[in-house]
Amino acid sequence: MAGLQTDDAVVAGLAEAKHDEFLYEKKLGHSDVASTDGSIHDGVHDGLELPTEDEKATLRRVPDKIPWNAYTVAFIELAERFSYYGTTVVFTNFIQQPLPARSKAGAGGAHHVSGALGMGQRASTGLTTFNSFWVYVTPLFGAYIADTYWGRYKTICVAVAIALFGHCLLIISALPPVIANNHGALACFTIAIVIMGCGTGGFKSNISPLVAEQYQKQKLNVRTTKAGERVVVDPTLTISRIYMYFYLFINIGALVGQIGMTYSEKYVGFWLAYTLPTLVFCLCPLVLFYGRNRYVKSPPQGSVLAPALRILHYAAKGRWSINPLRTYRNFKSDDFWESVKPSRLAAEGRERPSWMTFDDLWVDEVRRGFKACAVFVWYPIYWLTYNQINNNLTSQAATMVTNGLPNDVLSNLDPLALIILIPICDQFIYPGLRRIGINFTPIKKITAGFITGALAMLWAAVVQHFIYKRNPCGYQASDCKETSDLNVWIQTGSYILIAISEIFASITGLEYAFSKAPKNMRSLVMSVFLFQSALSSAIGEAFVSVSADPLLVWNYGSMGVLAAIAGILFWLSFRHLDADEDKLNALGEGRARVDATREHEDDGRNDRNERV
Repeated sequence: MAGLQTDDAVVAGLAEAKHDEFLYEKKLGHSDVASTDGSIHDGVHDGLELPTEDEKATLRRVPDKIPWNAYTVAFIELAERFSYYGTTVVFTNFIQQPLPARSKAGAGGAHHVSGALGMGQRASTGLTTFNSFWVYVTPLFGAYIADTYWGRYKTICVAVAIALFGHCLLIISALPPVIANNHGALACFTIAIVIMGCGTGGFKSNISPLVAEQYQKQKLNVRTTKAGERVVVDPTLTISRIYMYFYLFINIGALVGQIGMTYSEKYVGFWLAYTLPTLVFCLCPLVLFYGRNRYVKSPPQGSVLAPALRILHYAAKGRWSINPLRTYRNFKSDDFWESVKPSRLAAEGRERPSWMTFDDLWVDEVRRGFKACAVFVWYPIYWLTYNQINNNLTSQAATMVTNGLPNDVLSNLDPLALIILIPICDQFIYPGLRRIGINFTPIKKITAGFITGALAMLWAAVVQHFIYKRNPCGYQASDCKETSDLNVWIQTGSYILIAISEIFASITGLEYAFSKAPKNMRSLVMSVFLFQSALSSAIGEAFVSVSADPLLVWNYGSMGVLAAIAGILFWLSFRHLDADEDKLNALGEGRARVDATREHEDDGRNDRNERV
């Protein structure tokens, strides 16, 4: 009888690619147990009704409820983003504007712009762009440490401690006695943002995967609603919903932080605008301590980056050509990844390399991860449009009539719009599209994000054109003591369009990075997505020369054109992935055993040679 089969017989009946996986599962003593009715009993999906193929094709798909732990992780992100945006929102004025008369703390009051260092718009744009670059480069290192050594939770805890130290230095840079010495304040400020960036790197690449991992279900299941309708609960839609509200929490923190700190800066001084975010940031370690035994944590599994790159290198052998078109076609061929699966090597009688300690399914996961990274390559162009919120649009507001409103408060229209629009999309727009049979896939959403971002830049270019026309100083509006007679609220269109583009492009990018990455590379793939913002900041440095009068219309216009072209090319390049969306999401979890040999002192202990 099959039920009495010995372990040796089972191993003998497995393909070579599954041999190591079976032994590993047997050693751990846990694996999914399939019942006779096809349902899975694994402690996560117990009691759930799995859909038939007909039900998958015909029933409406809905997201599941978000677990409580995910909300607490999102609150940690809220506090961190409060501290980040609450401080960075005043960076432009702190660097660009001079210290107001009769003010020692930099407060401008109701009728003047706050300032401290007085280094001008180019220096302001350069330093804020560097900060944007730095905080999105460091996640690559934070992701590697988490996936390889510490795990996500521990890495986040250490990152919070580092960032807290940086916040303290930032406060020092804004104290009145320090501001009096511009060079000392600038040095302290620069060191602070470098240290804070290191903390942000360990935090950002790991908090996003951690929040989604609190939802453990991975199988489609059937549920009957209160109205009696049978629906398919889709884990992919649930992950999408989690990231929607995760992004909502981000923007609650950003909104409160930015509004509060702009008024703190304007009426008290920069020291208060840096102190309050630091106090809020202190909530992060408290919530992390609360969740230490409650959160679902993925343990570190050793560095799987090397095996992933080896797979790519092995698959690319013999496919290079001096003809770029032929090389491209070879890399796009259907058997590119199939040729490196262990089962394929065994079937063809080829020797299996010693480093190939994984199964076929893990190759499929890596393939999916590389496809996701290819999608992210286009994001630097999108982030160019978003980054205008942090510098140039703030400077643009200072050249219009504000009626006592701080010039950097208008940027809060972006998070405010997101807080309003995210629930509308989740509760009405996305379900409505699904009800009428429109599958608004990630690729379609990202494309829409690019186009909407381009429209935001078009709006900003038109506003800038009229500023030049209506300002007494013409094309030198930024240095003019008088402002144009235009009301600052005409910037509203740019901020709302940017917010809509974030829902389509940014939130979907987070979802795509998590859902398409191998489980043991989630932080790494997430960091690749975040790194695109760093590349965008580097590209943005090339625009510094046109980020001042009289070239600002060209600045906004060129970014809008780039975003529109990138959106069209993105759609043409990746529209084929729409057809494979369900297939890619349905992949199971493969196994990759990674060597993790460690040296120990001569204390009689054995070396541990392998780590999974």
